[in-house]
Amino acid sequence: PHRPYRKGAGLAAGKQPADIDRVPACWPDTDVVRRDMLDYATEIEAFDGEVGDLVATLKESGRLDNTLIVVTSDHGMPFPRVKGHTFELAHRVPLVMSWPAGITTPGRRCEKLVSIVDLAPTFLELSGIDQTSSGMAPITGKSLVDILRDKPAHERPFVLVGRERNDIECRPGTVSGLGYPARGIRQGRWLYVHNSAPDRWPCGDPDVALADTDDGPTKQLIEGGGHGDRFWQLCFGKRPADELYDIQADPDCVRNLAGTPDHAADVERLRGTLMAELRRQGDPRVVGDGGIFDRYVSPAKRKPKKS
Repeated sequence: PHRPYRKGAGLAAGKQPADIDRVPACWPDTDVVRRDMLDYATEIEAFDGEVGDLVATLKESGRLDNTLIVVTSDHGMPFPRVKGHTFELAHRVPLVMSWPAGITTPGRRCEKLVSIVDLAPTFLELSGIDQTSSGMAPITGKSLVDILRDKPAHERPFVLVGRERNDIECRPGTVSGLGYPARGIRQGRWLYVHNSAPDRWPCGDPDVALADTDDGPTKQLIEGGGHGDRFWQLCFGKRPADELYDIQADPDCVRNLAGTPDHAADVERLRGTLMAELRRQGDPRVVGDGGIFDRYVSPAKRKPKKS
């Protein structure tokens, strides 16, 4: 869910700051941050309750067994260094699927790498519609039907993540404001991120309120620390062209291993795999005019045509 949240909702619901079992390492572990996380948790619980109401309605109507329910999210929570970024907290989102009559061995927890782009081919296969005759643009995702049916599935060796623009007013410079081009690959224990414009501020220029990060108590606390503060640098500071994180040892992605001699080969290998796949998909940042993303005009800034 997006902000704003009702401040103090977590405390009002009977939660306490000590109920937070872990504060991500990219934020200071303070009462302010914990209360902000409690308010977020209360919003999530409210959403869960609404999903429960929908499930109950389907059950009452007799349609639950034959209904595939998919619950997921388009990004991580709207906190600094999460929403709109390319780190593990941002792109590792919930994916829960329920279908009593169609899922074999329900209750399983699947650790395979999947992506939201896999939903389209999944729905097409279940509907008996051929992708080539569907009228849709070429699909890069892989159907999840074999996973639903607990059959040996084609292993996805990696998933890609990317970013161009979120808030259009946060980086002056073009008619729509500059974006922040970044591409990443998650493979095995590694997350490699390539930032195409490391000279830009990833969360928007500081003189326009770092507008690419949703406002809230956690942002305000970290913003108040100033440029020299470690948490300010993690959340708002400029980033190098290459970033490498060991997700097993560092799930919050605060220790960049790129540039260290021990991991030079890992960076080279992952960069090569990432760029090869981006070329295959025809990503303009790799094969053409990447600047086209910065020249797109926001619908809010387009002048209406005269009739």
